Amino acid sequence: MLLYPELETPVVIVRQDTLDNNIARMARAAKDLGFSLRPHCKTHKSLEIARRQLAAGASGLTVAKVSEAEVMQMVTPPSILVANQIIGWDKAQRLIRLNQTVPVISGVDSTEGARFLNQAAAQAGCKLTVSLEINTGLHRAGVLPGMPALTLARELVQLPNLHFWGIFTHAGHAYAASDPEQRSVIGRDEGRQMVDLAQQLRSAGVLIENVSVGSTPTALDAGAVAGVTEVRPGNYVFYDAMQIALGVATEADCALRVITTVISRPTPTRAVVDCGSKTLALDRGAHGTGSLPGHGRVLGGYRRVLERLSEEHGVLRIEAHDPLQIGDRLEVIPNHACVVVNLTDQLVVVAAGKPLTTWNVQARGCTR
Repeated sequence: MLLYPELETPVVIVRQDTLDNNIARMARAAKDLGFSLRPHCKTHKSLEIARRQLAAGASGLTVAKVSEAEVMQMVTPPSILVANQIIGWDKAQRLIRLNQTVPVISGVDSTEGARFLNQAAAQAGCKLTVSLEINTGLHRAGVLPGMPALTLARELVQLPNLHFWGIFTHAGHAYAASDPEQRSVIGRDEGRQMVDLAQQLRSAGVLIENVSVGSTPTALDAGAVAGVTEVRPGNYVFYDAMQIALGVATEADCALRVITTVISRPTPTRAVVDCGSKTLALDRGAHGTGSLPGHGRVLGGYRRVLERLSEEHGVLRIEAHDPLQIGDRLEVIPNHACVVVNLTDQLVVVAAGKPLTTWNVQARGCTR
């Protein structure tokens, strides 16, 4: 039976029931473990999904860029965390304007960045809220825990046009975990490092309101550490092949799929589909780990490896006895749902094997 015959392929679909279950499950976990949930919208970039997260009890939203915040403010969240450093006069002015509509928290990790925001806020006659980014092992942005963080925090509280709100981190190195136990160890360590730092800051007289951790793989382990107040997972709304490999999700949990059509079978062991890198992107593992065997998880019960992509073609390695024919449709769980969403204008929402509606990806292509 042809998958979704009403739809042209390639097409990105969202299974509504699965999406709603994922949102509800994380919301329940937040309530049970006693942390606030501030989901990261870079995964879905969709106002409709953000509304669902807020309706399920999210305390606010997280974004990666000012441009995403400008879109997400349309759902009137209680507040928005821009989990990034804001450098550049234009971005600072937009942040200040946005802050007049919805409370915005900006990430900082340097004296220079903090002083820049303080100057921008002073010139605008306002005060900006900031959170200090901490490097708990990813070694991307962020200041190290301990004395480096304490020194910078002491500087922040002296800047008159900044309100120092808290600390946040992203343990993205969990994506390189070799097994679920190592992933859990990274998550627990993420939470402990942040709670220990918060206590160190408070003991030094630096008051903070929020201790925030992030990442879908570590959300529940880090969030279970007493003293963590907020968790910021993003991918959990959809899940993907990376989350399956990490033991965080199963195929049944994956709400985002790509439907593609077989357009060629040049040899018994090779088939070609009509989705390539412009649909699935080229991720083979988060943060450059290259840990996944193909460019997506092809469903259907046969050994089918999506081993290479061109822009509009996907090349499958299959077994000679595979009955796959030209015109057949396949369902693919992307390696990385976040980048797939950023490559499409709309998500087709489906239930019981039928399309229901489409949701626009309003924050798609936000680059600043």
